[in-house]
Amino acid sequence: MTEDVKVDQTLDQKGLLCPMPIINTAKEISKLSTGQILEVIATDPGAPIDFEGWAHTTGNILINSIVEDTSPKTFRFHIKKK
Repeated sequence: MTEDVKVDQTLDQKGLLCPMPIINTAKEISKLSTGQILEVIATDPGAPIDFEGWAHTTGNILINSIVEDTSPKTFRFHIKKK
């Protein structure tokens, strides 16, 4: 089961390819306060690896990465701001 996460902001990045979802996520998370959670929705097949690496590099916390069996496949990320 998926952990219940209180989302403070949602960023829809469906249809965009790397590096745009990461660039837009960095801009959006900079507007949040420490501890707030950003939900990012993406369809880029490389997004799971990209977001894991980005979170590790920036110190933000990737709470979870959810794959939705849609067409195209959709990825939902919950990121806690450091």
